[in-house]
Amino acid sequence: MRPALALLLVLSFNLVEGQEAWPSRSVRFILPFPPGGGTDILGRLIAERLSAGLGQPVVTENRGGAGGNVGAEAAARSAPDGYTIVLVAPSLAISPTLYSKINYDPVKDFAPVSLVATVPNVMITQASAPVQNLQEFIAFAKGKPGALNFGSGGAGTSNHLAGELFNIVTGAKLVHIPYKGVNLAMQDVLAGNVHLVFIGIPAAAPHIKAGKLRALALVAPQRSAALPEVPTVAEAGLRDFEVTTWYGVLAPAGTPKNVVTRLNAELVKIMHSPELKEKLTATGTEPLTSTPEEFADYIQREIAKWGDVVRKAGVKAD
Repeated sequence: MRPALALLLVLSFNLVEGQEAWPSRSVRFILPFPPGGGTDILGRLIAERLSAGLGQPVVTENRGGAGGNVGAEAAARSAPDGYTIVLVAPSLAISPTLYSKINYDPVKDFAPVSLVATVPNVMITQASAPVQNLQEFIAFAKGKPGALNFGSGGAGTSNHLAGELFNIVTGAKLVHIPYKGVNLAMQDVLAGNVHLVFIGIPAAAPHIKAGKLRALALVAPQRSAALPEVPTVAEAGLRDFEVTTWYGVLAPAGTPKNVVTRLNAELVKIMHSPELKEKLTATGTEPLTSTPEEFADYIQREIAKWGDVVRKAGVKAD
């Protein structure tokens, strides 16, 4: 055998061997929001179990800023070698319309891996409010246009756009009050300063069960085991209104298909494990998985949905 041909065969064998050995080092898992929030908590739970499944450390890295865009851009610009992944939320689908310019394309710059969880939002109002259910709140709000308000975690967040969508669907004219975090908005509901907030079940459930907040409806297709007595918006008489906080894992576009397939298989195994499912469900977080193709389609639908809301509400973040 000629020396050049022999060398080529060796190099080819080593390349294939290297691909088959993935991962051979630690994987970076970007969390595009600050520590302590829903993305951070869920991401660390997944990282711990993904490390065990892959046999290599999965190291979380918080890259907060610009509504998740800083972390998403960092992931999009990373080498597509399987050693960087990112946990994304609805902000990925909201940003293309909300911002006049973002430095990445949420469709072209990523290889979807899988959806991993959803957190249903619950509509909360003051415990002393003169309404007992969603329909009474809608009638009360429509009878006082511009007099009632809703709080959010900031302009362009999913709970902000949930309020704008509520205005569009019901014809109410609630005034938006942005906060630096939706938990701060909830605190002002507790204090009697804010009339409505859309917030994830985990944060609100303890206050609802203690009678400090009134839950009007769950903004989800079905009831939650964490708040089984709270009806869905459809059950409460409001159709075509669903705002769920979802989470999914992406890799940079061009990541090898065998790596995406392996990551998807590991995530499906993790999210369906009885131990993690029980832990998440108890807090109101619902494990969810998908194929990469299903997640890609879901992102496209979310971009169209929230783009329409942003345009109708005239919201801009810059």
